Amino acid sequence: MSEIVFPPQRPARTKIVATVGPACDSEEMLTQLMLCGVTVFRLNMAHGSGTEDAQRRLDSIRLAASKLCRPIGVLADLAGPKMRLGEIAGGSYFCDPKIPIRFVRGEQVSAPNTFTTTYDCLIDDVNVGDSVMLADGTVTLRVSEKNSDSIVCNVLQGGFVRSRQGVNLPGVKLSIRTLQPHDIVHAKWAVGAGVDFLGLSFVRSADDVHELREILAETAHENTGLFGEIPHIIAKIEKQEAVEKIDEIIDAANGVMVARGDLGVELDIARIATVQKMIINTCRRKLKPVIVATQMLESMHTHTIPTRAEATDVANAILDGADATMLSGETAVGEYPIESVKMMNRIAEETEKFIPKKAWANYADDKFPHHFSEHHRNGKSVTNAICEAAVKLAETIDAKRILIASRSGVSVMGLSNLRSSAQIIGTSHNPRVLNRMNLYWGVIPIMNVPEEPRDSLREIVEVGKRAGRFERGDRLVLVSTMGHSTVNHNIIYAHVVD
Repeated sequence: MSEIVFPPQRPARTKIVATVGPACDSEEMLTQLMLCGVTVFRLNMAHGSGTEDAQRRLDSIRLAASKLCRPIGVLADLAGPKMRLGEIAGGSYFCDPKIPIRFVRGEQVSAPNTFTTTYDCLIDDVNVGDSVMLADGTVTLRVSEKNSDSIVCNVLQGGFVRSRQGVNLPGVKLSIRTLQPHDIVHAKWAVGAGVDFLGLSFVRSADDVHELREILAETAHENTGLFGEIPHIIAKIEKQEAVEKIDEIIDAANGVMVARGDLGVELDIARIATVQKMIINTCRRKLKPVIVATQMLESMHTHTIPTRAEATDVANAILDGADATMLSGETAVGEYPIESVKMMNRIAEETEKFIPKKAWANYADDKFPHHFSEHHRNGKSVTNAICEAAVKLAETIDAKRILIASRSGVSVMGLSNLRSSAQIIGTSHNPRVLNRMNLYWGVIPIMNVPEEPRDSLREIVEVGKRAGRFERGDRLVLVSTMGHSTVNHNIIYAHVVD
């Protein structure tokens, strides 16, 4: 076993997910982003050359992380059934409210106001009265006529559209499958490549999550025989159907992403803030990590500072209870990826000062019901009861840190959900578990620990003393196992650094 290494202090506890793209995919840039606060890197499988580019970037991420001696999470984001316009004559067209738009099958068009799409079933799925949204919702159409080969739409809100821009059908039940053939190929690659999280786009029900999980499990079993060593599934909430079935989707998934881009087109935009809060509260109640994504620091594509509204948006997501906030184009193709990460980290650090310091007090206060999961409230899990007790003990003795050894990471996620003022240090001999801890609020994962839980905690304390992280008199709470326990954790003890 190599020496345990404490990562640099990270004042902000909210985690940062950063999308990897041409602006930051070198080992040097990835290293800088980690040092600035990135804990999870996102690979957008909709862009690049699929698995070839993704593998190259994954290798660079792992190499940079190994040189820094720290675990790092990697999220591969499946493209899903994204609908786009076909080619438009001249590349763009102004949708005038006075001129109806016609959609036809195939790839050829006969007039400037005639469009095709990449979704062959669009004409079959929509009905008269349905809405069709183009260009991220900036152009709104309503179906006025339908026949077997085309539909005619009135333009309610005009504007320019370009070739290959997105198409949304809010409220329409789509006949297309959530998992497309290319998604299945990418999912199977993710299993073999050791990706930590897999983002499932355009989820509509829990069945979509179950289907993906079966594919992942079968792939892992066939290729490695390690049944269960599969990426955790992050369900992306982008459709109205998903919002309507949010409880069952969260129950089925390992975590959730509030993907506000397409969601903001599918729903009335005035509802986005309240729907975001509802999803976060539900995730917290069900003990699942949640990421808030899309346009968080959008102006930092080309500017070194965000708008006031963007800074407030990030802060409000943190106050809502998000485990992580995400950067998309800001780091993938923006001009200031490092500045974007630093800014998000600064906003988190300042905002977290307003999170109540005493988690246990919140537990007894109905004003903060989202701070505690159903499992904590019902008291059905021994591990969750241990987590509650550890937090209460830490707050009673004013401990600076809670150290916990975990085989699966579930107990670490439980501690994170309680939002204790004590810093959480998580350990595991399983590197995949350590990588996943990077998505949990307030958790610092430590690498290279002994396999025996109690030994790992003792070793961390000793290394922490030598590294100057623990000072004489510091109070710590340690959570571990003892003997041949039938539960994951069965011992809590207070420790004073000597």
